[in-house]
Amino acid sequence: MKDPEPRPYTLTKTLSILTTTGLGLFAAPVFAQTEATSAVASTTMNQDILLLIVFVLSALAVSFLCSIAEAVLLSITPTYIAGLEGVSPKKAVLIKRLKGENIDRSLAAILTLNTIAHTMGAIGAGAKANAVFGSAWFGLFSAIMTLLILFLSEILPKTLGAVYWRSLTTPTAVVVNLMIKALYPLIVVSEKITRMVTKGRDVHVFNRDEFIAMAHIGKEAGHINDRESRIIRNLFHFGSLRAQDIMTPRTVVAALPQTMPIEHALQYRMTVPFSRIPVFDEDLDSVSGFVLREDLLIAQTRGTGHRPISELRRDIVAVAATTSLSNLLELFLDKRQHVAIVVGEYGETQGLVTMEDVIETLLGIEIVDEGDKIEDMQQLARKLWRKRAESLGIKNNVQESRAHASTESESSQNRKRSKRLVLADMQS
Repeated sequence: MKDPEPRPYTLTKTLSILTTTGLGLFAAPVFAQTEATSAVASTTMNQDILLLIVFVLSALAVSFLCSIAEAVLLSITPTYIAGLEGVSPKKAVLIKRLKGENIDRSLAAILTLNTIAHTMGAIGAGAKANAVFGSAWFGLFSAIMTLLILFLSEILPKTLGAVYWRSLTTPTAVVVNLMIKALYPLIVVSEKITRMVTKGRDVHVFNRDEFIAMAHIGKEAGHINDRESRIIRNLFHFGSLRAQDIMTPRTVVAALPQTMPIEHALQYRMTVPFSRIPVFDEDLDSVSGFVLREDLLIAQTRGTGHRPISELRRDIVAVAATTSLSNLLELFLDKRQHVAIVVGEYGETQGLVTMEDVIETLLGIEIVDEGDKIEDMQQLARKLWRKRAESLGIKNNVQESRAHASTESESSQNRKRSKRLVLADMQS
């Protein structure tokens, strides 16, 4: 039989067991609470990461949509809308309303939604990034977020919208229309503020200089050829030119007295190259009409060459020297005339202008009649006039006339050349 353990030892062992048991009972809840806290912290961290991703992606996606819609909307041209009216009238009406009539509302809706996306994204993503990464990494996250917004929600979508705007026009119109309806109260406030700033001033889409520049750009890009570009540019300069800018000056006009016999007129070298010859009564200030070279030839073959050319005379139109080329062309077409006398302020004859001169100015090329062998008939007129003056022995007058021509005839001729041909080749 074993001896009983000493009382002190028994007491000590008992106290040890009780102490261990008590500590265990006390520590169990503490460890359980620590494990629960770790689980809660892990769950919270996962939620923060998920919300961070949601905030970042939502901000980028909405901003991407707004940027591409803005680029597409601003890239739509009036000519595209006009062409769409014949293909899809309903789409054309919607696009025209968003692009033209309600462009302020469209831009206000896009910019409002884009600002909301950036603001909410920055606040939400910033808060969750601070919770996930801590304040030490918050600066790096902000830099990365800025780059993502710059490239993924600004540069990339606007480039895509500007390049592929034709195929994105219809879906963009639908999305922008929904934006306007969803953000209508904010848009109304924005409109009132905008009207206060602009004071109701209309914004013109294009001006004349921009059309001329577009013609040059179209030629450089290969969309139109050189001649088409030249005609477009000349067309916009057409209204600024006057009859006196393109006329054949008086000093080199080949004209005949109306009493001259037909056979003599055909022998007159200065008139042979021209198809329409002015005729006058006393001098060039009393031009009474013109004759056709073909009529003179027909009369000669019929044996009536001895008769005066006044019998073949046709009426001629008189126009003021300041008549614009657009009005002059309209006059030629309405009157079915090809030649006109240009008169000054006091009714004096200043020169001769033809429909060919007007069309040449517009097209930038010389028009040659079937019977003409020389392209520039005005240059030929000056040559013949100088030869005639020299043959009559009036050389001094030739020099004086050349000086006069350099100030009157040459300046007018140079204006024609510079504004018909140089304008055709000048760069806008």
